[in-house]
This record gives sequence, structure tokens and C-alpha cells, in this order.
Amino acid sequence: MPGMEILDSDVMSGVLEARESFDPSSYTEADVRRAIHSEPSVEGFAALLSPAAAPFLEETAVRARELTRAHFGNSVCMFTPLYVSNYCTNRCVYCGFNSGNRIDRLRLEPEAVAKELDAIAETGLEEVLILTGESREKSGVDYICECVRLAAERFAVVGVEVYPMNTEDYAKVHAAGADYVTVFQETYDPVRYDELHLAGPKSVFAYRFDAQERALRGGMRGVAFGALLGLADFRKDAFACGLHAMMLQRRYPAAEISMSLPRLRPAANLEQTSGVTEAELLQVSLAYRIFLPYAGQTISTRERSGFRDGIVGLTATKISAGVSVGIGEHSGSGHGEGQFVISDPRGVGEVVDALRRNGLQPVMADYVRTGMR
Repeated sequence: MPGMEILDSDVMSGVLEARESFDPSSYTEADVRRAIHSEPSVEGFAALLSPAAAPFLEETAVRARELTRAHFGNSVCMFTPLYVSNYCTNRCVYCGFNSGNRIDRLRLEPEAVAKELDAIAETGLEEVLILTGESREKSGVDYICECVRLAAERFAVVGVEVYPMNTEDYAKVHAAGADYVTVFQETYDPVRYDELHLAGPKSVFAYRFDAQERALRGGMRGVAFGALLGLADFRKDAFACGLHAMMLQRRYPAAEISMSLPRLRPAANLEQTSGVTEAELLQVSLAYRIFLPYAGQTISTRERSGFRDGIVGLTATKISAGVSVGIGEHSGSGHGEGQFVISDPRGVGEVVDALRRNGLQPVMADYVRTGMR
């Protein structure tokens, strides 16, 4: 679409070619055992995502936990998302923010954003993720920069999960105080992607795919990847997502790489499930850890508390707490409907207690920004 920056990058073609040739049914038990106990490889990653790996989850988990401890110790970072606007111009059939949905829309003004941030800061958290619907009219780059500046005055670590931007826009958001960018490709199946994204800028697959690379070129120190498991073949999507992260890590070795593990959830006017079981989600998480032992992993409140408590320390290294996906609900400064229905409503103190009971160390901030206001 007009104004969309085109990168001279071969990452997308490499990922899509590998995804197309990946046949999950072609792997054997011997392939899986080899992958568990060998150095990370693309073939090993594929084997760990295959149906043949399902009987070996316990053995795989032992290896994954060893790698998590080696790279991250027993620390688990904590954060919460802050949704500041739910206006959106896209028509994604699975999303509560779909522009065709009749929901209560709201954009918080800076004063209300500050109230929300203050309410979150009172919980003891030092990391916040700023989110918006994908509307440049209602949530322009300058507005996002203002939200980030307000957050950077109060928090040690600030992330953004907003619409994909050009490199120069990411540079502005980074200068305002953002440390990292999260973008979910949703599905890496181009045909299925077109079926799910009916209108709006998000319908351009390639522009979304290159978002993390543009963010890194814009100065962000970290980027997070995720496929929304359940929209297409989850094994092939997870395979492509892992390759996407690996290829950018090789191209930008100083970048901090992180993986997210979202499953499709019910949303406004949408009673939908992912079709991906907890065991299958665990398999994806274990495969990510063995293939990308240095990469962080985030487990969100899309999952129930028991599953989240079990996966942190095993593979996941970041967990959200005190979550509200509505607009203005942290401080009561407004009400706009949320993007999806959460499964784990626990507050920060409850999650901290659960981590400590499991012998883990809650970490409120793992980074010190120079020149913090």
C-alpha cells in the first residue's frame, strides 16, 4: 500500500520456502531422539515439532529445562500490557478489534494514559507493554510516541505492540523510550493469511513479515515473534516462526530475540477456540527452547494459571500479571472493550507468590536504560 517501506531482504522468501517443504509426518522417533540430544539445527527443530515427538515430551522437557537454566537461571521477568486504544481499520475475522465489530471504542488521552501507568506502577511492576488497535488515524506515530514517553518516565522497560511501521517511525518510537517491539505474524501460510485478513493495512502479508527487521534497523534492542496458533497448521506456523527469529538473529546478532506462545481465544462476538491442545502448545514451547536456547519466551494470560505456573522456569522466561485487555480498566479512567478473553486474572502479588513457591525469582526489570528520567 502507499507509504509502506519495502526492504531489500531475503528473509521472507527463505522462511516461506522452508515452510512449504516442511512435512511434519516425515519424521521418526529416531529423528526426535537425535534432535533432543544434539546441537540445535533446522532439521532437529522440525523433528521436535512433528507428531513423532509427542510421546517424548517428558524427555524433551528435561533437556529444555537444562537449557533454560543455563541461559536464564531461575529468573522470570514480569510485565503487564496496557491497551491505550481499540480503534482499528483492519478486518481480521478472528479479532475482537475487527473494524466491523460493534464494540465500545475508546482512545485514552495522555492524561488518562498517565493515570493507567501510575496505577500499574503501584503494583511494583517495572516493565509495561503499550498496545493499540491498528488505526493510524486514531493512534498515530506521534500519539504512540507520547504514550511511550509517559511510560519511560515511570518504567525501566517499555515495549510496544502496535501496527507495523517504517524504519524511520520505529526510530522515533525508540527515541521516545521504547526498548522492544512485538509483532505476531498470526499465520505464515500466505493463502490462509489472505482468507483471514479481509481489509486494511494488515492484509499486506509481506509488510507485516518485515516489521521486526525494520524495528531493528530503527534501533530497537529487542524484537518478539509469534504465530497465533490455531489459525492454520500450527506445526508449520511454529516452524516458520522459529526460522524467522533464527534468521534475524543471525543477521542482527546483538538483537534480543523473544518468542511468544499465543493460542486463538474467544473475542468480542466470537466464540472460537484454537483446536491446539495444551500438550501441543507445550511441544511448541519445548521445540522453541531447544532450537533457540538463548531466546526469551513469553506466556500470556491467554492460558490458564496452572499451565502458566508449570511452563515458567521450564521454557518460558517472561510472564504477564495484573492483566486487563480493556481500555482504561487499570485506573477506571474509561471503558473500551478488550481484544480477547483472558484465562488467568491473577494480580501481580499472586503471580509473584506462585513463582516463589516454585523456586523461581520474579524479576521486575532486567535492563537499566541510561539517562532514565
